Amino acid sequence: MGQREDMLALIRAAYAARGDGDVEGLVSAFHPEGAFTLMGDKSALELTGSMQGHPTLREAFGQLIAGFGFEGREILAELVDGDRVAVHSRVVVRYHPTGKTFSTEILDLFRFQDGKIAELIEFADTAQIKAMIA
Repeated sequence: MGQREDMLALIRAAYAARGDGDVEGLVSAFHPEGAFTLMGDKSALELTGSMQGHPTLREAFGQLIAGFGFEGREILAELVDGDRVAVHSRVVVRYHPTGKTFSTEILDLFRFQDGKIAELIEFADTAQIKAMIA
């Protein structure tokens, strides 16, 4: 039970850091060789793809936070199985260059190693994101 609660607490802390625009707080939740993947077709949306390791994550998260603010997150479901966690949430996103906001749902799949996020695969509505930045 403790490991489950520790993983969920770290995820909530990472989400809070993301919402606060705290790049370092977000990166610190990841294993030093941790990876983040925003799923989608890179030819359709440049933001998609994978990045690994704290320096790369720091740069990528900095760019994502500069472009997109998360103004609210409602966790709809959390599923834990061993070292893996799935979180379904609804977020209010603000695209900073235009100030436009939209509500969307995201599915995050986490894998943990040594008490840190080793992998995060995020499924978001990339068509909605593309429309927002077009």
